[in-house]
Amino acid sequence: MYKRTEAQMLIPHEFFLPFGGKLNPENRWVKLAALIPWWEIEEKYAKNFRNTNVGQVALSVRVALGSLIIQSRCGFSDEETVEQITENPYLQYFIGLPKFQEKHPFDPSLMTHFRKRLGKDTINEINEMIALSKASPNKDEDKNDDDPSTGSTGKSSGGGISRNKKGNSGKLILDATCAPADIHYPTDLSLLNKAREKLEGIVDTLHEPFIGVNRKPRTYRNIARKNYLSIEKQRRPGMKKIRKAIGKQLRYVRRDLQIIDKLLQKSDIELLNTKQQKELQVIQELYNQQQIMYKNKTHRIEDRIVSIDKPHVRPIVRGKTNAEVEFGAKVAISVVGGYAFMEELSWDNFNEGTTLIKSIENYHQRFGCYPEAVLADKIYRNRDNLRYCKEHGIRLSGPRLGRPCQSELSGQRKLERMDARERNAVEGKFGEGKRTYGLARIMTRLRETSETVISMQLLVMNLEKRLRDSFHRFFKVQILARLRGVTAKLYGKWAIVQ
Repeated sequence: MYKRTEAQMLIPHEFFLPFGGKLNPENRWVKLAALIPWWEIEEKYAKNFRNTNVGQVALSVRVALGSLIIQSRCGFSDEETVEQITENPYLQYFIGLPKFQEKHPFDPSLMTHFRKRLGKDTINEINEMIALSKASPNKDEDKNDDDPSTGSTGKSSGGGISRNKKGNSGKLILDATCAPADIHYPTDLSLLNKAREKLEGIVDTLHEPFIGVNRKPRTYRNIARKNYLSIEKQRRPGMKKIRKAIGKQLRYVRRDLQIIDKLLQKSDIELLNTKQQKELQVIQELYNQQQIMYKNKTHRIEDRIVSIDKPHVRPIVRGKTNAEVEFGAKVAISVVGGYAFMEELSWDNFNEGTTLIKSIENYHQRFGCYPEAVLADKIYRNRDNLRYCKEHGIRLSGPRLGRPCQSELSGQRKLERMDARERNAVEGKFGEGKRTYGLARIMTRLRETSETVISMQLLVMNLEKRLRDSFHRFFKVQILARLRGVTAKLYGKWAIVQ
């Protein structure tokens, strides 16, 4: 059951502090709470609950989303997030509590339920709701009066450009990156060894009802462990030794799977907990994949499993200097006026060039016009994308196809340098997310919660962008007001002298 509570926002001085005093309205968490349209988000969040008056009342969307924002912004674990909220009155105000309380507002285990209930799609809708109010691609829509009383500084918050002949406006910046999952670097040998150890645990569980009745099947676990360590401890084992060790581990895994099949004929699979049942299914698929690769002497296969605990994770070939292959989700984003929007998220590797048309159509849906220019790297410059951009009057960054004209060569190079400088904005977003907000290592275990965490990174970055813009706008207004005051005084003194 869910009851709506965000129709009326609590003012900072109304927050009760038992030890006296008032909350500072200039605090960053107070300002951040004012930037989020909680009442609109609540309408989307309430759809996750049944319309009934039976059952315990669920925590509000402000508690759920606010806690996730605090966690993503500060890099806390689930337990540490709850502890920080308990100790900090500003964080308690941010999640919508009416007064300071010394007990935990909720159990840390609920953080997983928050991520599941909100989900990737809901977070992306909230992100667009917050970013679209500021990410305008058209300068003409913004006021240009430089009036300190209205808070306008005459600069477009979206950083857009004027429209061209076809009515296109703004610039769309596109790029993709990988959000690596928190897994051990996978090798065929280590994966098979871990699968064997988990199967041995499943054999022990299934044999428990028959202890003292039937003899326990032999799994040769000690010998298998020695065979694995004899190769793992070598600094540079040869390919023949590694292949021989993989073959041995495959035979151990096959033996364990056969033992489990015989035990399941006598006992019930419900003896295994949910985690063990899922792991058994994953290991069976892992064994089939490894057997095919071992037989064909290859290291590639469709939907390759690289983690037993996180079977949804796939290898993403990026060709970077520090890591040629990363293991996680591939994320394609767009940047307009400094605000980031998610265009594609997939655990399978995809060609980001295929997302250009979809990203442009999303741009048109968000802003009501097509962009004047799309800034992207070479992988986006295929014939289909070039043809589409030409039909819609969009300039795609980079040289045009065919032999370059000598008269236009210098101007083209200058334009390419300008586009490259502007395209650094999307690289800055990736750096900000990976260095500050945890996009470099996704710590969650489940597929849906990992997608929620990745979406939260973009939401938090856009909130930080809005917070910075509000500060810079206030700072510029104050400076302009002071300069006008000084100018008026100087003019008055000059008039008196004259």
